[in-house]
Amino acid sequence: MITGSIVALVTPMRADGSVDHEALGKLVDRTIEAGTSAIVSVGTTGESATLDVAEHTEVIRRTIDIAAGRVPVIAGTGANSTREAIHLTSAAKAAGADAALLVTPYYNKPPQEGLYRHFRTVAEAVDIPQILYNVPGRTACDMLPSTVARLAEVPNIVGLKEALGDLDRVRDLVALDLPDFALYSGDDATARASMLAGFHGDISVTANVAPEAMARMCAAAIAGDAEAAAAIDADLAGLHRALFAEPNPIPVKWALAEMGLMEEGLRLPLVPLDEMHHEDVRAALRMAGLLA
Repeated sequence: MITGSIVALVTPMRADGSVDHEALGKLVDRTIEAGTSAIVSVGTTGESATLDVAEHTEVIRRTIDIAAGRVPVIAGTGANSTREAIHLTSAAKAAGADAALLVTPYYNKPPQEGLYRHFRTVAEAVDIPQILYNVPGRTACDMLPSTVARLAEVPNIVGLKEALGDLDRVRDLVALDLPDFALYSGDDATARASMLAGFHGDISVTANVAPEAMARMCAAAIAGDAEAAAAIDADLAGLHRALFAEPNPIPVKWALAEMGLMEEGLRLPLVPLDEMHHEDVRAALRMAGLLA
């Protein structure tokens, strides 16, 4: 089981929107050296929605090559079509991914039985550890704990990223007491409380800009050291807010560019961070000790 801070890595792009593989290498190295437990490649933060299938697979492959076994690489392979999810998950396995992260099918709004059959079908089709991903704010679809419990019985479904941001949901999931099943926060603002309540880690946007601090905070929270975790998280709280001033990954890519780690490239329909938020993000970076 992977525990701790897991970075939901951005896909760096140049101003023209092309993937910047040189910057990708630097970001992977920086994050690993800072103590991240694993990397999610081409998830929501990695702009899975704007990469074509060939690019999607290539970014995953390059991330795996750069990581070179230093940390596990979890490939984002979810889709709103079960067949497409199987294709992407198969490609990730062929590229050497250690696991796959599959978001609930978006836009379709499937019922709970549809979710169960979708994830079970992908898991039975591709023999790779698979992590479910529930993010109702983006998908208009909420996978309930009862469905998670059913899916946890499928041998290669090994965990859940829960991004509802609701501590009642966290407690409900922990209460399921699922053996050998990892629970990850997908909401940086409530991640510390979630880990103190029994979650095993955080798949984090903030870890892109503050990987070392996030690694320390997660380790403290998982160990049950509430005081130490709170002290570290206090300096990160501004980032947890500011990096969602506009839809992810707009603010985090602007922050990384402000830190000189990559260009500010995005793809339509995403657009650069509105100037009205620039100083808020800068202030959060300063609070975290990341800008002078």
